[in-house]
Amino acid sequence: MRACQHNDDYWRIRAFLREVYLCNDRREVGWQASRFDYWRWHMVENVRVVASWEAGSFLWENESGRIMAVLNADSQNEAILTIHPNCQTPELETDMLTVAEQYLGIPRQRFFTFVHERTPSRPQLLRQRGYSESDGKKEHQWRRDLTTPLPDAPPPEGYTVRPINDIDSGEWQQRSWVSWRAFHPDEPDEAYEGWDWSLNWKRSPLYRRDLDIVAAAPDRQIVAYCVLWYDDVTRSALFDPVAVMPEYQRLGLGRAIMVEAMHRAKSMGAMLATVSGYDLAANALYRSLFPECDLNTPWVKVL
Repeated sequence: MRACQHNDDYWRIRAFLREVYLCNDRREVGWQASRFDYWRWHMVENVRVVASWEAGSFLWENESGRIMAVLNADSQNEAILTIHPNCQTPELETDMLTVAEQYLGIPRQRFFTFVHERTPSRPQLLRQRGYSESDGKKEHQWRRDLTTPLPDAPPPEGYTVRPINDIDSGEWQQRSWVSWRAFHPDEPDEAYEGWDWSLNWKRSPLYRRDLDIVAAAPDRQIVAYCVLWYDDVTRSALFDPVAVMPEYQRLGLGRAIMVEAMHRAKSMGAMLATVSGYDLAANALYRSLFPECDLNTPWVKVL
């Protein structure tokens, strides 16, 4: 085991995650590369869940230097374990959890990790270490085969669905406001911190403006958006995020922007689209578009 040391490790981890994702039949038992990118360029650079991506990443390598497992801090006190299927042993998982608790955890606070439904042996291991199943929200990992026909989902009359324009158009600022309203509906507008954070998305290797889809109201203001991250190596496309302003919800805009993005990704060669949902409203939308779902359950321990 060692901590990440330089940018070369970032690219090696991405290649490893792609390999594992394909070995797991494109199931997210751990992370796929697009989620790792989103974590680095948004959750670390903007949200500051950890001090740096290097500080939140650890590698396990074999004697020849090949990566066998990766540990990431999705946030402080939250560990993501990605293990190559050929190396999944209780001893390795135990070592990874020990490192996670030591380097990522905060004493006397709750520490989380996850049990994917395709890792049925992990609950027993976690119970032995003092974990219990959390009463928090489960991650619903929704999947849609893009080789099958896609539905039609036209926007309401007067609304337009299209890719976002360039930064000089002012639409990136509008989209940031949509994000604030959608994900912070109970916070005062005075707490809004601006839009510069979205510039980090452009630095992500998988960002494409033609898969950054917005819905514009009749007055041309942006009121909903989604970003689809297409990985042409695994031919998989991940939605993150999907946002509709509260006063424009239940109009079919979320469905319209997601279907538009899937049509575009399919034309590029994507075979699979995925999205994760945690609450009732999001899962209701995703259930209408994604016929398959895996569950990823949080487990918790007080350190």
